Amino acid sequence: MGAWKHTAGEFYADEKDKGIQTSEDARFYGISAPLEKTFTSGKKPLVIQYTVKHEQSLDCGGAYIKVLPGGKKFDAAGFGGDTKYGVMFGPDICGSSNKKTHVILDYEHKDDALLIKKEISCESDTASHLYTLIISPDNTFEVRVDDKTVREGKLEDEFDFLPPKEIKDPAQSKPDDWVDDKMMADPESKKPEGWDDIPEEISDPDAVKPDDWDDEDDGEWEPPMIDNPEYKGEWKPEMIENPDYKGPWVHPMIPNPEYKYDDNMYKVCRDGCTHVGFELWQVKTGTIFDDIIITDSLDEAKKFAEESFFKKLPLEKKMADEAKAKADAEQEAALPDEDDDAVMDEAMDEF
Repeated sequence: MGAWKHTAGEFYADEKDKGIQTSEDARFYGISAPLEKTFTSGKKPLVIQYTVKHEQSLDCGGAYIKVLPGGKKFDAAGFGGDTKYGVMFGPDICGSSNKKTHVILDYEHKDDALLIKKEISCESDTASHLYTLIISPDNTFEVRVDDKTVREGKLEDEFDFLPPKEIKDPAQSKPDDWVDDKMMADPESKKPEGWDDIPEEISDPDAVKPDDWDDEDDGEWEPPMIDNPEYKGEWKPEMIENPDYKGPWVHPMIPNPEYKYDDNMYKVCRDGCTHVGFELWQVKTGTIFDDIIITDSLDEAKKFAEESFFKKLPLEKKMADEAKAKADAEQEAALPDEDDDAVMDEAMDEF
């Protein structure tokens, strides 16, 4: 397991305000902590919120958080990829084209956790970003990045909680005489006489037997073969519109007898979530996690973000901009002066 570092990072608003940072390349990471109060899915929403800062410009690795059940039996020492969780949420990056925000939910009627069907993008720059997930008792959810909604909807629409409302009628099948070929071979189209007599290759008429060719030693000379310019390929009849065409056959649908709406899809912490943790793999490390809050109040999460993330962000950005400006100035100062170049050119000319 990789070691965690307690640090404010390279750019910060307050050096004393520290988060946890991955510190060793190409390592698995695992860390967990108990919640101050057990969250049990009920009449209030589950709100998961935290900040992520990829100071290393992460190219491959996870940065997602997990909310887990377990209570007093939770195995903190054995916390890993096989540990049951209620929610897995947050960014995951692998290469330039695979950058997504996971939303994976536990469901008591499925053996495996459910992944959101349509991917949500994530931020990949080196600044801090705020990730928020809200799962509500009306079976809806919302994902916010920097307090801006990037995806929201009904759980049954975005996850495979329920079987489909309709299925193909098993008593129906495409009739044997159904014609779904729009075009057909023209019965009046006939292959031209002599079509098959034209070879694909012919002897090169311009080939000349080499002067040093000896029939006794080299065998009977034969000119090389070339593509026949008269060859027309495989004959195919002309196609015409099929007068019996009926269009694509559409399988009739019927109500699915196995479909039943579940009012409790949102209950990802039905047995009580008691812990929060990070369990991930990173190739290039340096990600800082901070400002974690698990609550049943969106107002509380928003207020916490205003007092932490949004308060620190401009100061962090200012420090980063000043460091960049200083580095740019130092780099420019190290470049040869134009006057020095002119003196050098003059000296070379005289030489």
